[in-house]
Amino acid sequence: MKTSIRRILFGAILFLATQLVAVFGYRLAGWSWMDAVYMVVITIFGVGYGEVRPVLDPGLRLFTIFVIVAGTSSAVYVVGGFLQMATEGEINRALGARRMSREIEVLEGHLIICGFGRMGLLLARHMVEAQRPFVIVDRDEARVDQAQSLGYLVRLGDATDEQLLMEVGIGRATTLATVLPNDALNVFITLTARNLNPGLMILARGEQGSTEKKLLQAGANRVVLPASIGAIRMAHLITHPASLDFLSANNSLSSLNEILAQIHVQLDELPIKPQSDWVGTSIENVEIRGKGSFIVVALRRAAGEMIIHPSPEVFLHGGDTLIVVGRRGDLPKISRRLAQERRGLYRGTRF
Repeated sequence: MKTSIRRILFGAILFLATQLVAVFGYRLAGWSWMDAVYMVVITIFGVGYGEVRPVLDPGLRLFTIFVIVAGTSSAVYVVGGFLQMATEGEINRALGARRMSREIEVLEGHLIICGFGRMGLLLARHMVEAQRPFVIVDRDEARVDQAQSLGYLVRLGDATDEQLLMEVGIGRATTLATVLPNDALNVFITLTARNLNPGLMILARGEQGSTEKKLLQAGANRVVLPASIGAIRMAHLITHPASLDFLSANNSLSSLNEILAQIHVQLDELPIKPQSDWVGTSIENVEIRGKGSFIVVALRRAAGEMIIHPSPEVFLHGGDTLIVVGRRGDLPKISRRLAQERRGLYRGTRF
């Protein structure tokens, strides 16, 4: 491709230079500017008009022959560059498509990503990091070109087409993720994929909350609602800043609370106030007093230091924050108990 571009540029420069030299040559022969330019145009482009003035001088005739040969050759050279560029592009696309087809044919246990928008792009990046094989299906040529430029396996076409899904190996795939922004298409793709591979794990995106039930009925194993997850994430940023510090320490846990919520477990934080009876207590003692309702997964010191998986022998100081995991219904009760400073009682019962 670079060779053809250089060829076009060189030909264009040669073509312009020929015209300039020709105009000045006729000017030196005593022709007016208009006559010189007109003569050059009809000579190079061969439109068939007669000469502006009789060309009787042998030297001027030789010069005219030079103009014809140089001008025509440079013009043909430029056109040839454009043809070479088009041919190279078509050949490269054909070879690239053939290579991708061969690689897709040997895929086993891979992921099929239907849709390469923002969500599909992020999913593909995570699969690359996890070194998981995947293939992308999208009907938008610009997105397919983008995926190809990133080195991803991709097929251009409609993911609702059974034949296309067969070509990307849905029978050999373990997972399909349909992440299109259109709920109706996601439902249809889920139905089609489930019929083609009953044992396939299907993850589906839903824009509307009411679509979740339809996707599950269509055969999806899990439904992701980006709007709901985004709202939960924003609320967590506001209400659980210490927990977010813990999550930020490990990118792979960035969606931990959303995952835990599916099994009615949540990540929460328990602040240790300076006047609390818990000051000076070990992590082990705290978990014992919690009667198994939670486990401590991290400790943030008052100075900001984050300790992941603290030892049971670590003691608490005023201003510390415990990051704990427990059942969703139990953690609010524990928080209320801790709020009763300098007292180890909750409604008359020792904690």
